Amino acid sequence: MKPRTLKLRTVRALPAILLALLALAAWELAVRVFAIPEFLLPGPSAIAEVFWESRGLLLEHAIPTAGEALAGFLGAAITGLLSGVLINRSPLAERALYPWLVASQTLPVIAIAPILVTWFGYGPLPKVLVVVLFCFFPITVATVDGLRATDPDLIRLMRSFGASRRKTFFMVEAPGALPFLFGGLRLAVTYCVIGAVIGEWVGSSKGLGFLMIQDKAQFEIPRLFAEIAVLSAMGVSLFLFVALVQRLTAPWTLRER
Repeated sequence: MKPRTLKLRTVRALPAILLALLALAAWELAVRVFAIPEFLLPGPSAIAEVFWESRGLLLEHAIPTAGEALAGFLGAAITGLLSGVLINRSPLAERALYPWLVASQTLPVIAIAPILVTWFGYGPLPKVLVVVLFCFFPITVATVDGLRATDPDLIRLMRSFGASRRKTFFMVEAPGALPFLFGGLRLAVTYCVIGAVIGEWVGSSKGLGFLMIQDKAQFEIPRLFAEIAVLSAMGVSLFLFVALVQRLTAPWTLRER
């Protein structure tokens, strides 16, 4: 990355950083001025202190949650991409699958999670499946929309040169769909941590969702906030990872501002 580009991005990030610092300062001030007890609303300093004291415990439970979120997201990316391509290539598949994909989003995943735990036990598999259910639909829709957005003139041009359907797909349709696909991936990746935590709430013996249930019951509110902060950082990290993959593999899909 060029130094000038890095400097520009740092400058662009300053408003968000300053706003975050201002919000944290206001939060800490309000807690101290109004003497709000920690079991209701701990201040940022109390949360930071508990985070440092419990860093080992938080890391121990963050690892399985991150693994479930990442595995579920990758599973959703694969199934969503394949479903989107199949729906685009086959009118029969579109008529058969698309209504069921839409209907699947009307089902409350949090109500399905206990059934998955009953079927597959308390291991990581039901949590991964919950993440897949959360994430695969945006990826499928983005893939379908991206492939449908291909300029018909480009397809006719490729056919006029005698290009096969497969070659046309990989040279024209797939590259043109990448901006839509990465948009769907960025949207879906924000759901994967939520899905993993919901799965852990329903039934687990480890993970940040499991730890949150324990701390809520024991009124360990500062550590509960620390766990929320870890989950937020995890989600942001996964989002930035997808953005980095997009920048490295398809930089032409990005619009610099």
